[in-house]
Amino acid sequence: MTHFVARIVLIKEMENSTEVVSFVLSAYGDIGNLKYLYFSIILLWYIFICTTNTILIVVIYMDRGLHEPMYLLLCHLFMNEISTSMSLYPLLLSQMFSDTHEVILPWCFLQMFCFFIFSCVELCSLTAMAYDRYVCICYPLQYNVLMSNKRVGKIILLVWIYSFTSYMFSFSFVIPLTFCGNVIDKVFCDQQFVVKLACSVSALTSISDLFFGFMSLILPFSLISFSYMKILWVCLIVSKESKQKVITTCTPQIVSLSNIFVGATFHFVGSRLDVVFLPDKVRIVLSIYLHILQPIITPFMYGIYLPKIRQSCKRLLFGRK
Repeated sequence: MTHFVARIVLIKEMENSTEVVSFVLSAYGDIGNLKYLYFSIILLWYIFICTTNTILIVVIYMDRGLHEPMYLLLCHLFMNEISTSMSLYPLLLSQMFSDTHEVILPWCFLQMFCFFIFSCVELCSLTAMAYDRYVCICYPLQYNVLMSNKRVGKIILLVWIYSFTSYMFSFSFVIPLTFCGNVIDKVFCDQQFVVKLACSVSALTSISDLFFGFMSLILPFSLISFSYMKILWVCLIVSKESKQKVITTCTPQIVSLSNIFVGATFHFVGSRLDVVFLPDKVRIVLSIYLHILQPIITPFMYGIYLPKIRQSCKRLLFGRK
């Protein structure tokens, strides 16, 4: 611990005369022999995330009966969960055995880029899935025309273009910043904390951050809310049997969205407000809450809750009908 603190002090003394080439993730602190326990837990959790999502991707690929718009969108969502986890867990694992917890600036920027792009893709994918359910339930006779597999491919491409351009506008203002500090009180490179370390921040940087927040959170949530309000209206006038089918197909998305809303709230509060009244370990867990639970909630809700995928899993994995 003494070595870790001394290094931070040394860097702080030199920061006015040298260019910052790396950041120190101070939230790790000195975890001593607990690093072996933390490493084992994180590694097993990471393997579990990758395994469950990969299994469902393979199931959808192998079962031609699942080659429908809804399940193709799901397959894309599972792939994104793996990609999102890859933007966080490898760094967590490597930092467990580091004495300095340093991340060079290019790698820190790369993590920020992947972290926020994949997060934006997640919400946009759920928006596309909400639209798919909206068309299926509100316009069932036109569903095959409005939501063909070819159109799903275009929607997925649009999701990536939208997410990339939305974040690049904000990220382009962060790249040229010069930094007068290098200590980030988190276990990963968070853009808000990185910007706080800049020697000076222009108004455009703050505006671009608000713009990304609107494009990646507020707009998708608004479109999803509109879709489910329409679906809810249909539920009030359809038969009991149809209503049950609607609830079955929409529940996983509602659970996922609720978890994302909670996780986004934790991230927003932790990044922008002073929450020193919380214990350090609680703040760390809340900062990565979304990337701990969401990659598991997604395959659990869609892989186990939806009957068609559940039956396909039993048939392909265990040979059961």
